[in-house]
Amino acid sequence: MRSQFIETNGVKLHVVTDGPEDGTPVILLHGFPEFHYGWRKQVPALAGAGFRVIVPDQRGYHLSDKPKGVRMYKVDILARDVIGLLDHFGIQKARIAGHDWGAMIAWTLALNHPRRLEKLAILNVPHPDVITRFVVENSGQRRKSWYVFFFQIPLLVEWILRRNNHRNLARMLVGSGRKSTFTKADIVEYRKAWSQPGALTAMLNWYRAIVRGSVQYAFRRNRIPARRVNVPVLILWGKNDVALSHEMIQPSLDLCDNGEAVLFENATHWVQHDEADEVNRRLIEFLR
Repeated sequence: MRSQFIETNGVKLHVVTDGPEDGTPVILLHGFPEFHYGWRKQVPALAGAGFRVIVPDQRGYHLSDKPKGVRMYKVDILARDVIGLLDHFGIQKARIAGHDWGAMIAWTLALNHPRRLEKLAILNVPHPDVITRFVVENSGQRRKSWYVFFFQIPLLVEWILRRNNHRNLARMLVGSGRKSTFTKADIVEYRKAWSQPGALTAMLNWYRAIVRGSVQYAFRRNRIPARRVNVPVLILWGKNDVALSHEMIQPSLDLCDNGEAVLFENATHWVQHDEADEVNRRLIEFLR
């Protein structure tokens, strides 16, 4: 894997690449609280299948820039970071896979920049308009989303998650997966990323920015139609997700002109770790 820094949309992102230079490019977008390491089980398989794999540390994470201020982490800005990466690599129409927050950015790219996308693979995140409606109207999803509201508290949350070498953040991560999802060696790598100066606040600012935007949308949701996605979409979802209900899969598919979904009965939110071989097979088949 090659490591490099790329300037895009006013920030410098750390990016790793693998696979043949002339292979079909695939962008992998990680979520919270991971970094490019979160795709460690997918990169070798995709590269081995002939894809040119491009995996950024997204804005605020690991070695990438961490601009100050919540407004610097709005989803449309984060999506434009990826558009800048496409321009850098000369990719006119992208094939993108996203997990967690990376999936939210992937959905946003399909909604705001449809001409730049060719295929979209989504792991364990619903369509943005679906999650907003569920949080407002579904008490079960509100309970699952408790941590999003907790993350809105400045300074205190950073202190709680950072103390004792990020012990509580590590416990949240490990506790949301299966016993085998994350190894002790994995947590060592994550702690290194979380310890980067300014990283923890920057990571939390993604949640703080989305809540401010979602409140505005929630008041207008009955006056504007849900947005449709017209690029081919594959949704892979671990059923035992502690944060997001699988009930949001079908409403998300209903907003896709060409969508399919695969539900992994025994996987958690971290489906790409729990069911790596099958996820890799599905991704390769779909992205080709």
